[in-house]
Amino acid sequence: MDKIFRLLDKYLIPTMTKLSEQRHLQAIRDGIISTIPLIIVGSFFLIIAFPPVPALALAVKPYAAKVLLPFRLTMGLMALYACHSIGYYLARSYKLDGIAGGILALVAFLLTTVPLTVAGQGLVLSMENLGGGGMFVAIIMAIFAVEVLRFAKEHRLIIKLPEGVPDSVARSFEALIPAAIVIPTVWAVRDLLGFDIQHFVTELFQPLVLAGNSLGGILVPIVIITLLWGTGIHGDSVVGTVARPIWLVLLNQNIAAAAAGQPIPNIAPEPFFQWFVWIGGSGATIGLVLLMLISRSAYLRSVGRVTLLPGICNINEPVIFGAPVMLNPLLVIPFVLGPVTCGIVTFLAMSWGWVTKPFILVPWTLPAPIGAYLATGGDWRAIVLVFFNIAVVTLLYYPFFRAYERKLLREEAGQQIQEEVK
Repeated sequence: MDKIFRLLDKYLIPTMTKLSEQRHLQAIRDGIISTIPLIIVGSFFLIIAFPPVPALALAVKPYAAKVLLPFRLTMGLMALYACHSIGYYLARSYKLDGIAGGILALVAFLLTTVPLTVAGQGLVLSMENLGGGGMFVAIIMAIFAVEVLRFAKEHRLIIKLPEGVPDSVARSFEALIPAAIVIPTVWAVRDLLGFDIQHFVTELFQPLVLAGNSLGGILVPIVIITLLWGTGIHGDSVVGTVARPIWLVLLNQNIAAAAAGQPIPNIAPEPFFQWFVWIGGSGATIGLVLLMLISRSAYLRSVGRVTLLPGICNINEPVIFGAPVMLNPLLVIPFVLGPVTCGIVTFLAMSWGWVTKPFILVPWTLPAPIGAYLATGGDWRAIVLVFFNIAVVTLLYYPFFRAYERKLLREEAGQQIQEEVK
């Protein structure tokens, strides 16, 4: 294990650290995360419109269209909100005006969605590409718009107003020339040249989305995240920067299918990992916490008591740094193998139709059985699967935990003897 840690420290960690610090990826991460409150609240309206109780579902059915309106204007416009936020954060990273960056990103993204002519109703914007399906285009347009803004600023292609003019007015004029570049460029490509940016980007990233929904696409991020945590790096932040756009596209497709009353297509949006793999936090450490509660080691028992409540709420930094799991050869092995096993078991259960695929994003601090139940639209079998995964991961931790416990018991006994001698 020491050799493995040295290899990770030499090859994987520097690359992943640079990746997590790259300004464009940071802006994408922060921009998408800023939409999570809207997604969570909007997703609950989907549960209200289609409650898991048949009698209640029948009563709500006549009002379903009205109930779904908040969902369609939150989750259904997810890429729109994310695009503005990505533009804002990227502009701020360049020390440019964040508002200008967000607005330019937003208009560039909207220009990629050509209005449809509806008889007697004028021009209507289609919402099809404004949700999760348009996320990749939103990211590209936000980067393009802000890079134009940065280029104009660096080459003094801005209108400077005299001193004494209010800052808000001065900043708006500074964005005038960049806007005059961004808007005609996107319009010319989309309308004059007839190049469908949305269709092209969707097809370009489709293999990546399909790969992310496969068993390999599930296991790769699990292994990388747990290995990074094992060396003390926040694996979710690093891998989530790259993977979250894919997870959101998969989630959007699932939600759209559920709202249309169609079968749920995708297994692996983010709730798959949150409720069935990261039970108790990264590494599925709830199993380790349960074992520590009954440990013969006074130290492990005390850590178990302190970390039980945070672990139930999927907060496991106290376990990772307190046990510790980080750089611990005995505990890192089940820390990786446990989530891998949970991922395989859950993937197979959902592939075989034993458990509903997740399509609701719910707050991540809920206890896993409750979160899994809500994420699957009220499937009681999801609760059973969570408890099964907890049992499996606890068994995987057990032999490594006992070995580590024996080591600590020897140390505690030696310390007690030294204190008695003194």
